[in-house]
Parts: sequence; structure tokens; C-alpha cells
Amino acid sequence: MPERKANLLIPAVGATVLVAGSIAAYIYFKGPSGDSSDALGSAKLVPSTALMATYITTDPEAWAKLEEFGTPEAQKLLAKGVADFKQDFFSESNISYEQDLKPWVGGVMVAVLPPNPTKLTQSNQPDAVTKAQPESNILMVVGIKDKINALNFANKLKSKEGIKVQESDYKGEKITAVTENGRLTYSAVLNNNHVVLAPEKQVVEKAIETFKGQPSFASQEGAKTILTANADVKNILAQVYIPDYAVMVQQLIADSPQATQLPPQTLKQLQQVKSIVARVGVDDQGVRMRAIANLDPQLNKFEYQASPAKIVGQLPLDTFALVTGNGINRSWSGIVAQSQDYPALNQILQQVRGQLKFVNIDLDKDVFGWMDREFAFGAMPSNQGVLANFGFGGALVLETSDRQTATATFNKLDNLAKTQQINVANRKIDGKDVTEWQIPGQGALLSHGWLNQDTVFLAVGGSVAEAIATNNSPKLDSSDTFKAVTGSLEKPNAGYFYIDAEKTASLINRFVTQGQPLPTEANTVLSAIHGFGVTVTSPDKSTGQLEMLLALKPKTAK
Repeated sequence: MPERKANLLIPAVGATVLVAGSIAAYIYFKGPSGDSSDALGSAKLVPSTALMATYITTDPEAWAKLEEFGTPEAQKLLAKGVADFKQDFFSESNISYEQDLKPWVGGVMVAVLPPNPTKLTQSNQPDAVTKAQPESNILMVVGIKDKINALNFANKLKSKEGIKVQESDYKGEKITAVTENGRLTYSAVLNNNHVVLAPEKQVVEKAIETFKGQPSFASQEGAKTILTANADVKNILAQVYIPDYAVMVQQLIADSPQATQLPPQTLKQLQQVKSIVARVGVDDQGVRMRAIANLDPQLNKFEYQASPAKIVGQLPLDTFALVTGNGINRSWSGIVAQSQDYPALNQILQQVRGQLKFVNIDLDKDVFGWMDREFAFGAMPSNQGVLANFGFGGALVLETSDRQTATATFNKLDNLAKTQQINVANRKIDGKDVTEWQIPGQGALLSHGWLNQDTVFLAVGGSVAEAIATNNSPKLDSSDTFKAVTGSLEKPNAGYFYIDAEKTASLINRFVTQGQPLPTEANTVLSAIHGFGVTVTSPDKSTGQLEMLLALKPKTAK
């Protein structure tokens, strides 16, 4: 793989710059570089048929922001990883990224184009066997931010042994075919601001046609809005643009040899999302990703409701994983409605409903009907009783406006447990009535009780129930790690997905690896991370937003 990467990028980029290797070009190279490193400028060279495009910046200031985080050990590991990557990537090319590429390479856009319908694709290898399955085409657009250094690099490549360069003309532009170690790469320099390259000549020809005036990815309906959308991310490292989500998924599935045709119901679900833009950047909290989806309000059946997140204050301080939200009953109603279009899913629901009816439980009313307010599911360490061999337990905390139905449901479950010879007992925890399903000699397997008039909990393990039901014990909302991970996420939101990296790593080392600790490198990386947080917002029926944060610890002294 490293050899293939080097053969695609380095010889192709360098050889195409050779086209401009004249005195006149050298004089022109002293001019400004224009918008060669701009995502929108690169997109103007990508054909409008592109399924998606990813833009990666080479701005050193954006990448340098990462150096503000991590322990000395993590910084050393990162530096070693970068050095190893560069060595592998350029090992066959005698090229230095720092000296040869960094001075002139601007942003890089990689676009995925549909396969050519008129012929089956061939591998880019000599004596390759024609495949029966067409594959999507890849086009790379590389910005030239410094034309003089680009020319110097081209001259260096020109003298390199083992490279065969052939030139041809297409619509007044030169296409350079570079052969190295038996591999072909096609490329062209357009307007002296960009290099376009691909493993297939036809793809480069399409890029030239786009440069000459054919519709581009930037001019496609809605694409310009996507390209210029404000995702509110600082120090952007990478951006992804998907102008038509449903078409992209259909095409990628069609490219798979094992693909089956999408059923109409699934396609309808995909069509809820029109387009997507996502950006990854670095800010004072860590690495952040924000994605904005343009939705079809007529097809979007998701009923968004903000969650106040007060329920986090009911979970113990040492909770290391968490999911919160609002209105499980609405989500369940949506699943039931969608099941009408999916016979297999509808059959499963009917079977579950029928089985619960035998024990006098109504799945829709008794189980989900009363879960109409905020909820939280958390995992926390515990090595007592039935959890001794697992190292952790879990708890579901639910707010409801219908305590009567909820109480009746738990009573039905308790009676069902008794018929299975499970000991159901009651006890007090900090003044609260708690019901336990007990296993002889091991304590409580399940516990449930009311924390206040509207909040009920269901816990796995007696120690977890104690941590939740005890009023004066520290809670998760006071955790510095939880604040660091979720404090900067968009508010209001639909809830959180949260992981505490340090506590998770400790648990894995103690219990999951069965005495074999995680590799030193893994522990080094985890030691530099506070945690991981995700949230979703939806300001209106036409917009959905996803935000993820990998919260990093500030750089410590050596």
C-alpha cells in the first residue's frame, strides 16, 4: 500500500509540473497563487457527477494546534507515527515531504466519481484481469501554493531513474502519463494552480472538460451551499461534502460485488437526507467534528425534542459511559410506524407483543408508553456481588409523567420474577424504597425504585443501586471530565453519548484483557484523552446537526 500511494501521488504530481518547465512558465510562477488551496476552488475542477469529495488542508497552523495537547509520551508517539508514515509513504521514491512537497503542496481534494458505464474497469496493473464489477473512479486535485518550489520539485523528479513520462493533448491541455514500477498514473496541470491526477485517463479528461466549462461539483445544485456552509469549526483539518446522500449510498452499494438492490422502503429512508457537509478541526478542547445534514422536511419523520440533561445529576460520579435523551415513547412510535413498510420488522414486533401478552404485559403501553420524558443509561465500575467477574454494572434512569402505569409495570415484572423462583425483596437505601431481585450468595441481580415523584431507576447490581439512590454521593454532573467532554457541545441538544477514556482504560486493563494489560502505545494514547462526546441538534425539520468531540488533555511539561 505505501508503494502504491507514493506511485500515485509523487511521480504524477511532479511529472505534470514538468509541463510548465520553461522560462516563460518560470516568470509566470512568480505571480500570486490564487485560490489553489481553497476547497471551493478545487471543487470547480471536479465534475458535477461526483458522489462525494473530501478536502484535506495542508495549513501548518491548523495541524500545529494538535501540538498543544498530550503528555510527553503521547507527543513522542505521535511524532514517531508521523515519521514512520512518511518513511513508508516515500520509501520507494527518495522524496522528502518536508523538503520536496511541503513548500508547494496546497490543500488536497479527493473526489469519488461514478464508474464509467460504457466499459468495465481494469486494474491499474500490467496484465490485469478485467473485473466484472465496475468501480467508482477516484480523482485527486492538489493545490499549488508555491509555483517556484513546485517547478524545483518537478526538475528533481525529471532526473530520477525509473520514471517513464509520456504526454498527450486533450482539448488544449497536456495529460502526462507517468509509469513507475509498471504502474500508470495520469495527471494534468490546470491554470498553473492545480494538479489533477487519477489512475484512469478518462477521469483526468473529465476534469479537463470541467475546467473548460462543463458543470462542476461546485456548480451542482445545492453543492455551493454545502461548500460554503458555516460548520463553526476552528482550525479545519478536513472537510467532507456529499451533495446527494441517497445517490451516493446507492452507487457505493452497486459497486460492491456482494451488493443487492435496495428495497424501496430503504431508499425512501435514505432520501430523507438530501446532502451532508462535515468538518474536522482542532480547538482548545481537542479534535471536533461537526456535520450538517440538509433534510427533506416532507420525508423527515424524526420528531426532535431538546433534552434538559438534568437527569445526568442522578448518575454516580464514576459513570464512565453514558447515553441520554428525551421521549423513548416517541422513538418507539416511530419504529412502529416504520415497521409497516418492513414486513420482517413488523413480524418481530408482533411476535414480541404476543409473547408479552401471555404474561399480561402490553409492549406499547406497559413498557414504552410511560417513558415520555428524559432518560439516561449509564455504565459504572463495580466489582461486588454478581458483578465481580465483569467489573462494571449499568443503570437506566427514566423520568415519566405517568407514575401509575410505570409502577404497575414493575409490579408485573416482580410477580413474573417470583414465578421463576427468583427472590424478590425490599429494602431501604437512604430512605428510598428499593426492590431487589436477589441471587442466593451473590446479592442483588436487578434493583429498581423511585428517586423522586417522577424519576425511576433500574440497576444491574446492588452496589450500583446504592450509588444511584444515595443522595449525598457525588454525581456525574460534578465530574471535571464530564464537563471537559460535554461542556462545549452545542446546547440545547437531544442528549449525550459520553465516554470517560481514563476510567474505560482502567476497566479494560483490570477485567477485559484477563490479566494482559493493553499495549503501551494504547495506554499512552488513552492517557492523553479526557473522553469522547457526541450530541445531536435540529433547529428545524430541514436541518440536522451532529457534533463530536475528542476531548484532549492539555500538553504537560517534559
